[in-house]
Amino acid sequence: MNAIRPWRTIERRECRQIMVGDVPIGGDAPIAVQTMTNTPTEDAVATIDQIRRCEDAGCDIIRVSCPTEESTKAFSKITKAARIPVVADIHFHYKRALEAADGGAACLRINPGNIGSSQRVAEVVRAAKANGCAIRIGVNAGSLEKDLLEKYGEPCPEALIESALDHIKLLQDHDFHDFKVAVKASDVFLAVAAYHGLAEAVDCPLHLGITEAGGLIGGTVKSSIGMGSLLWAGIGDTIRVSLSAEPEQEVKVGYEILKALGLRTRGVRVVSCPSCSRQGFDVIRTVEALEKRLEHIKTPMSLSVLGCVVNGPGEARETDIGLTGGGSGKHMVYLSGVKAHTVDDEDTLDHIVKLVEEKAAKIEAGDEVAFDPHAKPMEAAE
Repeated sequence: MNAIRPWRTIERRECRQIMVGDVPIGGDAPIAVQTMTNTPTEDAVATIDQIRRCEDAGCDIIRVSCPTEESTKAFSKITKAARIPVVADIHFHYKRALEAADGGAACLRINPGNIGSSQRVAEVVRAAKANGCAIRIGVNAGSLEKDLLEKYGEPCPEALIESALDHIKLLQDHDFHDFKVAVKASDVFLAVAAYHGLAEAVDCPLHLGITEAGGLIGGTVKSSIGMGSLLWAGIGDTIRVSLSAEPEQEVKVGYEILKALGLRTRGVRVVSCPSCSRQGFDVIRTVEALEKRLEHIKTPMSLSVLGCVVNGPGEARETDIGLTGGGSGKHMVYLSGVKAHTVDDEDTLDHIVKLVEEKAAKIEAGDEVAFDPHAKPMEAAE
C-alpha cells in the first residue's frame, strides 16, 4: 500500500534484536508498548491488580520499581502472577538487581554508572546471564553524571549520548550484549536530538520516552510530538509514555501514537469530527460513549462518527463502519465504505456497538478482514 503512497512510508532503523522475556525488541519486531506500576511494590496484591489492568489495555512489558529488599521479596510473587514480562527498575543498590534477576525479572533497568565498581557491574551481568535477563540502560537528563555536567555545562544531546556510550562499554567489557538503551529528557528538543545522535552511533534497540512529560493532556501532547517525530523517522523499538496518570492511560496513549503512524494497531480506531451546529446528533457525547463501550474490542478496525453530510460520507468510505448524522432523527450507517441503511437516533449507540462487535468477531474468526479502502484499485490492477 505504501509503495503507491510514498508519503506514508516509514523506513525503520535497522538494529539487532533482543528478547525481553518472550517479547522481541528491535529488528523487524512490532514496536512494544510499556508502562510502569506506581503501587508500592511491597504490596504484591495491589501491584498485580494494576498489572492486570495494564495487560487488559494491551501492555506488552511492564516495569516495577525495586528500591528495597522488601520490594524484591514481593517481586518474585509479582513476576509469577504477571502474564507479560516484568522489568525490575534498579537504582544504586546492585544487590537489588541480583535479587530481582533471581526473582524472575525479564529485564533489569539500570544505569551501570551508578551501580558502583566494575566488580559490581560484573556481578549484575553474571546474574542477568544466569537468569536470561536483558538489561535496559536508562540515561536521563535529570540524573547525568557530575563529570559530564562539568564537561558540557548542562544536559545536552552530546552529554546524554556520551553517557549512553560509556554505559554500553561497561556492559560490552563484560561481554554482555542483550541490552537496549534510552536517552530520556523532559525537554522534547533535547530528547529528540539525543535519540537521533544515538541512533547513528549504535546498533542496539532503542527505548523511547519523553520523561516526566506531565499530566494526561499535556504529557500526551509532549510525548506525541517527541516520540511521534522519532517513530516517523524510523527510530524506536519500544516506547513508554510517561504521564502523571494511571499506567493503563500510558498504554492507551502509546497505542494511539502508533496507530496514528500506522505502525501498530489494536482495537477500534475512531475518526470523528469536533462537531458544529450542523450536527444531527451529539457527536462529542456519542464518541465518548462509544469509546467507553468499545474498550473491550482488541481487533484492529476503524469507525467514523461524523455529525453531518459535509465530510461524513467521505470519511465513512474509508472505514469499516461509518455513522453520519442525518435529518428527521435518522442517521446513515456505512459498512465497508458503502451506505447500508439508516438508524433511528435513540437506537444509534446500541446499533453501532452491535455492528462493531459483530465485525470484530468475523475478523477474529477469519470470515472477514478489516476494510482497506485502498485495496480495490490494487486488486483491479491485477
